[in-house]
Amino acid sequence: MATALASAGILLAGWQSGAHVAETGTSTTTSLSSSMSAGGSAANGSTGTGSSAESTTAATYDGASVGTRFGTVQVQVTIQNGKITEVTPLQLTDAERKSAQISSRAAPVLRSEVLHAQSANVQTVSGATVTSEAYLTSLQAALDAANF
Repeated sequence: MATALASAGILLAGWQSGAHVAETGTSTTTSLSSSMSAGGSAANGSTGTGSSAESTTAATYDGASVGTRFGTVQVQVTIQNGKITEVTPLQLTDAERKSAQISSRAAPVLRSEVLHAQSANVQTVSGATVTSEAYLTSLQAALDAANF
């Protein structure tokens, strides 16, 4: 009973996280064509708003939009004091309801793994391979833009 309740809680948290991402992801994609602010860098279609990975102030970098057969994935990374402090999905796969559910489940797991590993070199989430690979590709582009 406790295990089932814990699992339901995890699914709910992931679903809510994904729903929020789905709401904000669409409008963010259009910002890729805009220019970046002073001090940032761009690589592989990424934009940045910080000066470097070693800065004591937090800097955010948008990863490239990565298209998949289930939709587009794009993440944003925040780096402060030479550490990855946050990974925010700007857009996740949403081609159909199942894709949105898979993304909602995988994104929190990937975020946690990336924060722990401090890199994009983490395992894909089982059952969400396409989304995971696109998430990590976008993340790597953001990290490259940050010279991280």
